[in-house]
This record gives sequence, structure tokens and C-alpha cells, in this order.
Amino acid sequence: MTYTRRLAITSTFSRNYKKMKRLRQLHLYLGTLFAPAIFFFAFSGALQTFDLHTSEPGSADKPPAWIVTLAEIHKDQRLAKPHKRRAPPPIDAAAKSEHPQELASPEHQSEQHSPLPLKVFVLLLAIGLMATAVLGIYMAFHKRNNRRLTWIMLATGFVLPIALLYL
Repeated sequence: MTYTRRLAITSTFSRNYKKMKRLRQLHLYLGTLFAPAIFFFAFSGALQTFDLHTSEPGSADKPPAWIVTLAEIHKDQRLAKPHKRRAPPPIDAAAKSEHPQELASPEHQSEQHSPLPLKVFVLLLAIGLMATAVLGIYMAFHKRNNRRLTWIMLATGFVLPIALLYL
């Protein structure tokens, strides 16, 4: 192999290495910036998947206030305003449907599938997202030369969404 050929290969390798290094750094900083939000939305989304933020119509049981607050932030990007809630009047299933005879028909009932398998998948997805966010933060702090900037990005990832919530 000639010297110029080796030099060209080395130069290409060097450019690719530098580009990949910059991309890894960008990934590290963006990951630490958005990890708190990913964790939050995965957690609050999992709670909503199982309808833990709502109560059955006409039920006296109310979900915990912290779950309702997390759901409000997740769904509407705002804090819930405290107000008195009136219980909605009970509505029977026949009045809710435009075609009440469809509710009783066996064809309509057989078409309904159980949402539980998808809900379990979404729960596992949320757990996976939270785990990878925590692992990403852990790995980010193992880069010794970038700890200060990592702390800054992580703190910004916590503080910025909370500050935007109050604007």
C-alpha cells in the first residue's frame, strides 16, 4: 500500500471518528437534558393507561390528587386548577348509544377485544423507557471529563419544564 493511500484511509478514519465523537457528545447532552421528561411522561402515561387518574361515573371513590395532577400535566401541559367537581348525573348505557339495540346484540359484544394485552405492553414500554433514562444518566456521569456539563444539562432538564409550567 502506498503512502498516499494510507494517508487517505487514515484521514477518512480520522474524520469519521471525530464526527462520531461529536454525535456521541450530542447524544449524551440531549439525553441528559430530556431524560427527566422521558421518565416523567413514561411514568404518568403508565398511570393513565390503567385509568388511575379517573374515577367511575357516579362513584364516590376519587383518585389520589397527585395522580390527577400528573395526568393533567401529561395530557394538557398545565396544572389542574382546584375547583369543586359536581358528580355527573348517572347515564345508563342505552341512553349513551345512538342505537341502544347494538349494546345488547351478541355481534357487538364479540367485536370488542380486551385492551389488557396492549395495556400490559404499554406498561412494559414505560418501564423500559424509565430504565433506559436512568441508565443513560448513570452512563453520562461515567464520562469523567464531562460531569460538569452533564450536571448542568440534567438540572436544566428538571427545572426548565417546571418553569414552563408556571408561565
